[in-house]
Amino acid sequence: MQLLNIGHGNTVVMERIVAVINTGSSPARKLKEIAKNEHRLLDVTEGRRTRSILVLDSNHIVLSSVQSETINQRMQALQQNYQLELATGNRKVEP
Repeated sequence: MQLLNIGHGNTVVMERIVAVINTGSSPARKLKEIAKNEHRLLDVTEGRRTRSILVLDSNHIVLSSVQSETINQRMQALQQNYQLELATGNRKVEP
């Protein structure tokens, strides 16, 4: 289980993320509204502007003030570190 920093000390289990999307499109705004009405919206922006939307496998929507490109870079870095640890034998494979 790898925790991904999504801003302001908040983390998400990386394996649960299905998509990271920008907020500028109309479908993204509609996704946010539907999740809010169905009580599936988690806002971790700390009052700042929403810059990315994370879709989780539990069908929850997470709003973050970190840009989607930054989140993608963090995900890639975590994945590379994980693969390196597996290759060097510093980490056991999780079931």
